[in-house]
Amino acid sequence: MADALDVVTRSFNINNKLGPKLEAAAEQNAILRIGWTNAGDPVPKNGELGLCPAIPTGAKIRALGTLGSWTAAFGKGGIFTIQGDTGSFLGAANNGNEITCERSSGNYAGFAMQDGKITILDGCGDDLGSCMSGGLIVVRGNAGLRVGGGMSGGVIVIDGDIGNDPGAGMTGGKIIVNGRCPNPPDGVVLRPITEEELKQLNEEINDKNFQIPNDSICLETGNSGDKSNNSKVVSSGDLSMIGLVPAGQSQNMHYASCDTVALLGERAESNTPIALPLPIMPQIDDGAKLIASKNDNSSKLLETQPFLVRQNPRSIDFLSIDMRNLTVATEVLGSCGGTVIDMMKMPSMSAEEIDGMLVAVRSLLGVEKPFGFADGVGRIDALHKSSSYHNADLAICTIEDETGISEPASLPLIGRSTKTNLENTHTDSGIAIGFSANAEDVAKLRAVGLKFICCNSPADDYSQVAEWLTEMQSSLGNILQRLGLESIDSLSRQNLRALDYETAAVSGLRLSGYERPLPHWFAR
Repeated sequence: MADALDVVTRSFNINNKLGPKLEAAAEQNAILRIGWTNAGDPVPKNGELGLCPAIPTGAKIRALGTLGSWTAAFGKGGIFTIQGDTGSFLGAANNGNEITCERSSGNYAGFAMQDGKITILDGCGDDLGSCMSGGLIVVRGNAGLRVGGGMSGGVIVIDGDIGNDPGAGMTGGKIIVNGRCPNPPDGVVLRPITEEELKQLNEEINDKNFQIPNDSICLETGNSGDKSNNSKVVSSGDLSMIGLVPAGQSQNMHYASCDTVALLGERAESNTPIALPLPIMPQIDDGAKLIASKNDNSSKLLETQPFLVRQNPRSIDFLSIDMRNLTVATEVLGSCGGTVIDMMKMPSMSAEEIDGMLVAVRSLLGVEKPFGFADGVGRIDALHKSSSYHNADLAICTIEDETGISEPASLPLIGRSTKTNLENTHTDSGIAIGFSANAEDVAKLRAVGLKFICCNSPADDYSQVAEWLTEMQSSLGNILQRLGLESIDSLSRQNLRALDYETAAVSGLRLSGYERPLPHWFAR
């Protein structure tokens, strides 16, 4: 762990020093060098990861050594050359960079690439060009399994042999192979390359030392096979059969004020925590919908309540990042309040690969801002362990992960994992439910120890959202007054009752009337 932290720290330091120099170097047409001293003596890098994210147009960078994962990700038009090897996710979410790796690269090179060019001169690992939608990837040497898996556009050229399942799940684009190629999976056709394609690609590659031969083959999507459209499994329950009861306190007077604020990101003095006026983080696709127009009266509550958005975040909002918006989302990272990476919609990654992604993302976000992960309830232990290991501020358990686990059944799963993995850490545990919550839902989930609740916004109209938040604040205050509590933090499991046998059986809450958990919850 100490070695991993040292690598991460070194990587952040390089990115921090590099950032201010990029624009000046681009204006002067100078090449920035990583892995050499000021006198020009080689000092090769060894394992640094997440280096050089979002290289702007005109910037040129040359690196020496062996670099880790997520090198030169989120490119915007610069030129990057590595004299050595790289780990996984080289040029991930590339949107214009011209990247050259003079030796080998790991898995997922060119992942989710939209534009630009990546050249690898000594082979690569599995999942080359996974989910790419544009651009050109050229590999000299062998490539691993699932080349072009899930790609929807762009061109991949391999001058060597490739592994099984080439083009699996592809819906567009082309894979050109000059070497041994196994039979493609269903939905992918194999054919000879045409003279027109050959001429066009060789011009685009523009390499006097390499030309695609005319006996190469081309893989592209076919029209055969029916694609089944299976309905998704959704949660089988809600929170309606859980009740809120006083835990011995007398009811407060109707004029007593109640505290509903939750603070996120309280890890250290260097961090800037974000205050939630309500312990919720509503989800809405476009943060621009949360800005009042000339015809709307500005809502003080809405103006201070952070949301979880996928585009156009306000300065207080958290930006939700996944494979679908990875390229464009990173362009606005510096202007949002924090970020949540949805691991349900990202490839499976090792701890080193996650570190690389975090270095790249947080170098653009700002290391002082909170970040977190989201994953399904079926992977709750992995989510909490990873959040603890990477020192995340937030860990959001998503109920709608197609396991069908209901909200009441998820509560003991989240509670056990939180106690095991997040106790004595700075990570705040939250939950994402698949419906628009009301005040009772929020109070119930807050009572089981969850710091905040993510839920769908009931509308995308400014006035309607503001009205919903105002109503929730008023209702939350009424609930706390009825329960005799002054703060939302005072809610506990003592305030909860299962209103039917089934809910008590799956949640471990006290059954109303029986006033204790069902006996099987005490069995070893």
